[in-house]
Amino acid sequence: MWLVKRMSVCPSSGAEQKHAMNRLWNPVLVCLLCLGAITQFAPPAMAQANATGQWQTLPYTMPINPIHVTLLNTGNVLVVSGSGNDPGNPNLQAAVWNPLAGTVTVQTVGFDMFCNGMITLPDGRVLIAGGTIAYTPAFLGSSQASIYDPVNNTFTNQPAMAHGRWYPSVTTLPNGSVMVFSGLTETGPTNSTYEFYTLGSGWSPAYAAPWTPPLYPRMHVLPNGNLFYSGLGPSSNLFNPSTNTWTLNVATTNYDAMRLYGSSVLLPLTPGNNYDPRVMILGGGTTTTPATATTEIIDLGAANPKWVYGPNMSAPRIEMDATILPNGKVLALGGSVNDENAATASLNADLYDPNANSFSPAGTEAFARLYHTVSLLMPDATVWVAGGNPNQGNYEPHMEVYSPPYLFNADGSLATRPTITSLSTSKLGWGGAFTVQTPDAANISSVVLMRDGSSTHAFDFDQRYVGLSFTSGSGVLNVTAPPNANIAPPGYYMLFILNSSGVPSVASFVQFSANPTAQSPTGKITSPASNVMVAAGKSVSFAASGTDPNPGGTISSYYWSFYGGNPSSSTLANPVVTYPTPGTYSAQLTVTDNLGLTDPHPPTLTITVPDFSLAVSPNSNAVTPGSATTSTITVTAGGGFTGNVNLSASGLPPGATAAFSPTAVTNSGSSTMTISTSALVALGAYSVAVTASNGPITHTATFLLEVISPGGTPAINLASGFSAAGMQLNGNAHLVGTDFSLRIQQR
Repeated sequence: MWLVKRMSVCPSSGAEQKHAMNRLWNPVLVCLLCLGAITQFAPPAMAQANATGQWQTLPYTMPINPIHVTLLNTGNVLVVSGSGNDPGNPNLQAAVWNPLAGTVTVQTVGFDMFCNGMITLPDGRVLIAGGTIAYTPAFLGSSQASIYDPVNNTFTNQPAMAHGRWYPSVTTLPNGSVMVFSGLTETGPTNSTYEFYTLGSGWSPAYAAPWTPPLYPRMHVLPNGNLFYSGLGPSSNLFNPSTNTWTLNVATTNYDAMRLYGSSVLLPLTPGNNYDPRVMILGGGTTTTPATATTEIIDLGAANPKWVYGPNMSAPRIEMDATILPNGKVLALGGSVNDENAATASLNADLYDPNANSFSPAGTEAFARLYHTVSLLMPDATVWVAGGNPNQGNYEPHMEVYSPPYLFNADGSLATRPTITSLSTSKLGWGGAFTVQTPDAANISSVVLMRDGSSTHAFDFDQRYVGLSFTSGSGVLNVTAPPNANIAPPGYYMLFILNSSGVPSVASFVQFSANPTAQSPTGKITSPASNVMVAAGKSVSFAASGTDPNPGGTISSYYWSFYGGNPSSSTLANPVVTYPTPGTYSAQLTVTDNLGLTDPHPPTLTITVPDFSLAVSPNSNAVTPGSATTSTITVTAGGGFTGNVNLSASGLPPGATAAFSPTAVTNSGSSTMTISTSALVALGAYSVAVTASNGPITHTATFLLEVISPGGTPAINLASGFSAAGMQLNGNAHLVGTDFSLRIQQR
């Protein structure tokens, strides 16, 4: 249960906690949220909790738009907003929410990660693929990628993908690679290629799919290792990652329209059902037609899989979320009848029971959850819900937590939960045995794995329920892990035990690995020894080493990522990299050992390529033929820049020349630009490009040269603004400040 008393919003710089609310949680609020489900004949609100669960609004808000969220193996939640669906927002941000401390720590990110694909890698770090490079006139996708490390709370930019991806899906495969598919490219069309990101080797080539997917396609890994595409459209497809082939149109939904922003869930995989894969799709609609309340289910273990209608939800839902619980039920929440329309919001939540194939009420949310709503199963077996952003520039900051019925007794009091005292190991292998120490062993009915979720845009890329076989002993559960990585792909899971009443414990985190008893290698960047500054166009020599703590272990390969460098990646132990463009970049080393294990916290150096700025003052002037004008050219060094900056000018009319004194500026300083004209120079206005260059660095500023006849008046430069001094405004001309208006009357 959520007993957080207060919160604070902590900028990562350690600055004053500006957004601290420090409001005490009022338990009465929890009861009030349930009133919508109570009738005059119903028992008191608390007594309903064991039937419908209970919604609680947290006593603090989310300071950034929570568009993408991922549960970390620390129990915290990574929140990525980027520009936050606000094209005027210059602050590109992410945050970490600590639910136990009640804090949200905000930091900036290196590119606009709005509308990316985000998923946890097998080593516990988080991959962010794609994002936004333009809102208008149409959304364009970024090819950039980054990895977040929860241990040191840093984002490290990675080599770019082949092309941009805005609204891509990401899926962890049984071999530990991540498949990235779909999204809008940097030029606008849908990216119908897919790429694989693998720890220790980076990006694969881009492969062309034989079909054009929708944005954010709903993908699930099946127990046979294939990926199943369940929508948004009526046709369902399969992808075999082993052969890199697609099988199209394997099934067709009964609902013959798009299920845009509906959801999709892989139902529980258990030894009892022989890990039979059944997928459920819920709700959805279009941006112009009402949503549907229908659901459909397909049994992909059947000889001829077909979609069949399931029960209807209590309300139509578009922009909904669906989160699977440790008891196997699915919480369907949020959305609305009409897309992004709070007046038609579906506040009532539903619980789907796969065994009974029916929905039951799950209480009422306090806030409309529409576009950009997210939901995650948390380690205490509650569901965290946040966001809602139907209009650009604002979002719903309130967060809610749903406590399912299994956490309550019949009288509404809190149920006694089983406890996990310890695990024999937190690093598991497929098919192996491990033990769970618990004083409640004799009363445990199920042991389940719940994969850490990653939610955005009405879908959780990574959630997964895997049941486990076990036997009970004295104070111990003897548990057998899933048989292979197709059923439980590598990475982090929450392990829950549930008692005979269906009450879950608080989870313990476990990690699946192909070599669970081995330790990970450690890489070291031996050269440069520390962060380095290098001039644009110059090179840096890198050197690597690594240690492997396993008996007979050796380092088998090196993988460097050089975002901003040339090359952008390398498998050499000692590569040489050129940095052609000013900026701040990361160089990261990942070593792999002879068991295929990689360093989960690879070392990183910062490479700074300094720059300078250019200014021209004044940036315009008028001359008569045969005369000259001057302007001051100022070069300002930034970030440690040193060197000679050469000056030149272009765009002059015939009969005009430019001279600089001095012709170059060292580091920082000024030069006088003199533009001289001959008596034959043509009258007119000319845009002169003033260029400052140092090696590959070039900056350009514009000087407007006006050549006027003797006694003439300079033209008005509307772009630069002007004053009324020396200007006669007659008739219908008006000047207010620097705004000039002219009314023209037709006669």
